[in-house]
Amino acid sequence: MVGWKVAVLCLWVSCSSAAGQLEYSVSEETERGVAVGNVAQDLRLSAAALSLRNFRFLSSHGEPYFGVDLASGSLVVREPADREQLCGAKAACVLTYELVLEDPLELHKMRIHVLDTNDNSPHFPAGDVQLHIPEFLMPGARFTLPNAQDADEGSNGVLSYNLSPSQHFRLDMGSRVDGSEYPELVLEKALDREQRATHQLVLTAQDGGLPVRSGDAQVTIIVVDTNDNAPVFERTVYRTKVPETAPNGTVLFRVQASDPDEGSNGEIRYFLSNSTQAKLRHYFHVHPRNGEVRVAASLGPPEMLLEAYVEARDEGAFSLASTAKLLVEVTDVNDHAPEVNLLTLSSPVSEDAAAGTVIALLSVRDEDLGPNGKVICSMSTGGPFKLKSSFDNYYSLLTDGPLDREQVSEYQVLITASDGGSPPLSTRRTLIVSVADVNDNTPSFSQPKQELFVAENNGPGASLGRVFAQDPDLGKNGLVFYELLDVISEGQAASSLVAVDSSSGAISAKIAFDFEQLRGFHFQVEARDGGLPPRSATVIVNLFVVDRNDNSPVILFPLPRNGSVPVEIVPRSARTGHLVTKVVAEDADSGSNAWLSYHISQASDSSLFRISASMGELRTARLVLPTDAVKQRVVVVVRDHGDPSLSTSVTLGVLLSNSAPQVLPDFEDAWEIEGHLSAQNLHLIIALACVSFLFLGCSLFFVCSKLSQSPGCCPQSCCHSPEESRCGNKMVSNPCVTSATIDVTTVERLSQTYLYRASLGLGSDNNSLLLRGEYGAANLRNVATGVGLSVPISCIQIRNRKGDHANVNAMVSKFYGI
Repeated sequence: MVGWKVAVLCLWVSCSSAAGQLEYSVSEETERGVAVGNVAQDLRLSAAALSLRNFRFLSSHGEPYFGVDLASGSLVVREPADREQLCGAKAACVLTYELVLEDPLELHKMRIHVLDTNDNSPHFPAGDVQLHIPEFLMPGARFTLPNAQDADEGSNGVLSYNLSPSQHFRLDMGSRVDGSEYPELVLEKALDREQRATHQLVLTAQDGGLPVRSGDAQVTIIVVDTNDNAPVFERTVYRTKVPETAPNGTVLFRVQASDPDEGSNGEIRYFLSNSTQAKLRHYFHVHPRNGEVRVAASLGPPEMLLEAYVEARDEGAFSLASTAKLLVEVTDVNDHAPEVNLLTLSSPVSEDAAAGTVIALLSVRDEDLGPNGKVICSMSTGGPFKLKSSFDNYYSLLTDGPLDREQVSEYQVLITASDGGSPPLSTRRTLIVSVADVNDNTPSFSQPKQELFVAENNGPGASLGRVFAQDPDLGKNGLVFYELLDVISEGQAASSLVAVDSSSGAISAKIAFDFEQLRGFHFQVEARDGGLPPRSATVIVNLFVVDRNDNSPVILFPLPRNGSVPVEIVPRSARTGHLVTKVVAEDADSGSNAWLSYHISQASDSSLFRISASMGELRTARLVLPTDAVKQRVVVVVRDHGDPSLSTSVTLGVLLSNSAPQVLPDFEDAWEIEGHLSAQNLHLIIALACVSFLFLGCSLFFVCSKLSQSPGCCPQSCCHSPEESRCGNKMVSNPCVTSATIDVTTVERLSQTYLYRASLGLGSDNNSLLLRGEYGAANLRNVATGVGLSVPISCIQIRNRKGDHANVNAMVSKFYGI
C-alpha cells in the first residue's frame, strides 16, 4: 500500500458565529482508523469542548467515509474511499461535510480532497484485436489499434504504447482533432499467406505511476487469401447403373470437389455443365451445395447409356471452374424373386451318420430372364453340412463332417437363393435338422481316484460319501448305474466292508472300522450306462480310517512283577540330574492321539524328582539331603494328546542308599510325610514313639520271663526246624514243631520274588520260628511284623534253599537294634 500523506491545505476559523472552512487531503484507499487531521486544533478548541458544545458531524454522502473522534478531536477514516467509484473520471475528487457547534452556535464547512494513487493498471476495453489483412496489400498500409484506458488520473494514466518485435509490422501513434493520440499498426513488409497465415503480436500500454503498471492486448493478424486455385474433382469420370424404374429423387452420384483457397474463394457450387446435351438435361438434378446428382425424370428404356457433365465453380470475385463426366447405364428391372421348394427332408439324423449322407433335396427357379433369372443357391450355418448342385436348379443338402448330439442337438440350416439381377433378389428358407442320440459316450468320473475318510468306531450303515459319473448321452444312454467290484483288499472282500447304492453312487459302511486293525483300503466302483451295448468306467476309491483316541498309553518299562512296585536305588551321593530310571510307554493310536507326555502326579517329596515331559527320564531335581527319607515313592502319569486325553500311571519306589541291600524294604506301606514336620506333628511323633518303646519294653520283659521259665534242650536260645534242631553245632530232631508257610514278597532292582516258610513249634517248652528263603535272606523286619504270633518266639532260624544259615543273633541285632 502506498504511503499516505496528509496535508492541511487551508484553515480558516472564525471565533464568532461566522462560518469557517477546513480543508484536508487524503489518499484513496486509506485504511480505517488513520487520522487525517485534528479538527479541534484547527478550530482552536480543546477536545473536551467538542462534547460540551454538542459537536455534530454532518455528511452529505450516504455512507460516511470519515468521522471525528470526540475524545481526541481527530478526523479519522471510517471507510476506505475509492476515488474512481466516488468521482469517476473527474480531475478533482472533493467530499464536503458540515460541522455544527452549539453555545454559541457555529457552522463550519470541511472539504476533504481524495487524492489518486496508481492502483489501476491500463486495460483495453475492446480486448484482443483481430485484423484481416489481404496478402496483396503493399507496405505502408496503416491499421488503427484500440486505445487503452486507465481509471487513474494525471501521471497515473496511460502515457505510452509498445509493440512486440515483428519483421512485417511496426507501431506508430496517430493524432485526433482534440489532440489525443491513438496507436496505429503500419505494414512494413508484404504478407504471404502461403508462407504464414497468421501473425501474433502483443500491444502493451504503460502508465506513468510509481511503480509503473501496464496492460497487454493480443493482436492477431489473419492473412486473407486471394482466389488463385480452381476446384478439383475427386474423379474425372463418375459411372453408375440405375434400374429403369428408378423413382424421381434417386441419388445417382455424390460428386465432390476441393479448393485450397479460403473464404468465398474456396466455397464451391455444383451445376450441370452446358456441355450436357439439352435433351438429357431434364433427367438429372444437381444439388448446388452437396453435389448430389438425383433422378429428375423417367430414364427411358433399358440398356441406354446417359452421358452428362457436372461443373464445380468457386465463389471468388474472379470465379474459377472445372468439370467431371457422368455416365449412367439404365438396366432392366429384376422384379421376380427366386422360389425354393423342399422336396424331401430326413430329420432327425443319427449322430453317427457318415459324411455325405443326404438330408434334404431342394429345387429353385426364377421367372426373370438373362442374369436376373440365373439363381445361385447358398447355405449359411455353422454345422457340418454342405449344399451340392445335383443338376439344373436342383440342390442336395449333405453332411460334411461328424455330428455330435452332445455338442449341438439341433441345427437351423439357412438356404438362400439369389438371382443375378442388379440389385439381386433373394429368398431364404430355414431347414431344422435334429440329431438323434447314439450311445457313443462312456460315463466319466472327474478323477480316476477318489479319497474318502471315515472316523473309526463308526456305526454300520454310516454314509462314507459318494461317487459320481457323468454321461452326456440322452435317455437310457445317459442313465448311469453304479456297482461295487468285489476286489480283495487288505485280505478282505470289499463287499464285506462297504456297499454302493446302484442309482446314486452313495457309499456306506457295512462294519465298524477299527483304526488299529485296519487303517485303510481301496476298492473299485464301476459306472455303467443303460445303452446297448452298455459302456462303463471304473474309479478307484481309497478309503482311509481316521484314528480316534480310544487307546490309553501302555507302560513298557518299568513293569511291576507279581503285583510289586518297581524299585530303583539312588545313592545318597547322587548329584542334581542323576538318572533314576526312564519310563517307556507306547500308544496304539496315531498322530496327536499317540503323542505322549510324562508327568509326576504324586511323590513322597515333590522337590526331589523331576521328569522329562517328552523323554520320560526321571531324574533328581536336587541333591539328596541327609534328612530325606530312605524310601521315596513316585507316581508317573503318561498322558496322550487326544481329545479327550487318556492316561496311564505307574508307581515307582526309590530307595536312597549308598549300597544295594540284600533285601529290599516294602514300599506298599503308607506314603511318607513330605517336607518338614510342624511342631505339633513332631510332638505327636515323640509321644507315639514313647508309647511304642514302652510297649516294646513290656513285651520284651514278658518274653524273657517266659523263656527263663521254659525247659529246653539248650540253655541258650536254640533254634529248631520242623525236621531238625541244633544246639550250638549239633543238629537234633524236634517232633513237637508245627510249621506254617508265610509268603513275603519284596522287590529289588531286578524285581526278584522271595518265598519264606515259617515253622512254629507249639510245645510249651520250645517255641521257635523258622524262615526259609528261596533265593536269599528274608527281610526279617517284614516277617516279624507280619507273622503276628500270639506266643513268644524263643528261637528264629533263617535258611535259604541253598542250605545257607544266617546268623540269628546278627539278624536280630541288625533289624531290631539289639
